[in-house]
Amino acid sequence: MRTQPLHRLPSTFEIVLLAAAIVGVIFLVVQEMELPIQLSLLGCWFVVMAFGKYLKVSYAQMQEGLVHGINQGMDAILVLIAVGALIGSWMASGVVPNIIYLGLSVMSPSIFLLAAFFICMITSLATGTSFGTAGTAGVAMMGIGAGFGFPMPLVAGAVISGAYVGDKLSPLSDTTVMTASLCKVGLIDHVKSMFYVAVPAISLTALLFFLVGFSHGHQGSISRATDVMQALAGQYTMAWYMLLPALAVIVLLVMKFPSVPVIFFGAFLGVAWAYFFGHMPIIAAIKSLYEGNHVESKLAFLNVLLNRGGIVSMLDVILLVMLALGLGGLMEATGVLNTVSNGLQRWATTQGRLGLSTVFAGFLGNFLGGAAYVSLITATTITAKNYDKLGVDRRVLSRNTEAGGTVTTPMVPWTDGGVFMATTLGVATTTYLPYLWYHFIGLTITIFYCYTNTFCFSKKKTRETTPASAVEVE
Repeated sequence: MRTQPLHRLPSTFEIVLLAAAIVGVIFLVVQEMELPIQLSLLGCWFVVMAFGKYLKVSYAQMQEGLVHGINQGMDAILVLIAVGALIGSWMASGVVPNIIYLGLSVMSPSIFLLAAFFICMITSLATGTSFGTAGTAGVAMMGIGAGFGFPMPLVAGAVISGAYVGDKLSPLSDTTVMTASLCKVGLIDHVKSMFYVAVPAISLTALLFFLVGFSHGHQGSISRATDVMQALAGQYTMAWYMLLPALAVIVLLVMKFPSVPVIFFGAFLGVAWAYFFGHMPIIAAIKSLYEGNHVESKLAFLNVLLNRGGIVSMLDVILLVMLALGLGGLMEATGVLNTVSNGLQRWATTQGRLGLSTVFAGFLGNFLGGAAYVSLITATTITAKNYDKLGVDRRVLSRNTEAGGTVTTPMVPWTDGGVFMATTLGVATTTYLPYLWYHFIGLTITIFYCYTNTFCFSKKKTRETTPASAVEVE
C-alpha cells in the first residue's frame, strides 16, 4: 500500500492500550448492550481513527488504508455472494436434502463424525475452498448429524476441521497459492513442507473424531434418522439425478475453473432442478437465489436446517467482513502493524521464537484484520526478514504462515471465515471452537517443530558462495 510517511510510529505501550480499547468496545457493544457485532467494529473504526489523529496521521492516509484493506477481501466477498445463492437454490431444489437422505441411509452413528471429517476433507482438497465445502458438503453433514442426534457444535467442528485441511493444503486453494507467492516459495515445495504437519494432524484428528463418535451414546438416534428421511421424502423428489448439480460443481472446481463462476453456475443448476424436478414455479425458483429456501416440515429442527441460504443471508456477513477488513487497513495506515513487526524482529532471535512470532503475527492479522488474506500478508511481511537473517528456509516460513493465518481464521468470531462458518452451519463460533481439533493439533505440532528444530530446514549453500572452511564446519 502506498501512503505518505507517518509522523511517528506508535510505541508498544500505546498499541497495548489501543488493543485493550478495541476489545473493550467489542465486549461492551456485543455482550453488555447486546447489539450486533457490526456496530462494535464500526465503533472500533473511530477508536483507531482517533488514535491515528493522536499520532498526527492525516485522515487522507487513514482513508486510503481503510479502502485498501477492504479491497484485499473482495475475492472473499464475491465467494460469499455466490455460496449464498448456491445454498438457497440447492435447498429449494432438493440437492442438499438428497445428500442428507443418502447419508442417513448409508451411514451409522458410530462412524458419522469420522466420515463427516473425511468427506469435507476430500471435498476441500479436490476443490480448494473451505467456504464452498462448508456450503455444500458441510451443510449436508449438519443435516445428517442432526438426524443422528449429535450435538451441532461437535458436527460443526468435524465439518470445519475437514474443510480447512484443503484450504491449507490443496494446490487449488487461493490461500495456499497466495502464501507460496508471498513467501517466494514454489507451490509444490510449499505443499510438501506442510505435509510434515498435516499428516500427523489429520491422523490424530481422525482418531479423536472416531473415538468420540464411537463412544457417543445416541439413544433413539436411528429412529430419529428414519423420521428425518420420511420428512425429506415427503417434501422433495428423491432420485440419483438430484445429485448431479453437486457433482458438476465438484468436477469443474477440480478442473481448476474459477470458483466464483463455477459456484454461480451450480446455483443456476439448482434453479433448473427446482423448476423441472421440484415442480416449483420458475419465479419462486429464481427468488431462492436471493431469498433462500422456505419450507414447512413437521420436524422443527428440520425447518431450521432447510430454511436457509440466499444472497440475503450473506449480507450481514459481507458487511461484517468489510468492517473487519477496513479495521485492518486502518491498523496498517496508523503504523500499528509496523511497530509490531519491528518488535517481533527484535524478539525472534531463536528458531522457536521465530516460528511462534509468525504464528502470532498471522493470528494478529485475523484478530485485527478480519480475513485470512490480511493474516497471510501480516505474517509474511512482519517476520520474513528474520528467516533470512537466521538462515531458515522460507519453506518453514510458508508452513508457519498457513498455521498462524489460514488455520486461525475460523477461530475468531468476526473474521470472514468465522462469520461464514457460523452463519452457514448455524452454530456460533464460540460453541464450535472447542471442537476444532485439527486446528489446535496443527498449531501445537507447528510450534513443537519450531522449538525442537524438527523438519526446520536451513537455507542451502552453494559451492560458489560457501567458503571451504564453512563446509568443513558443517
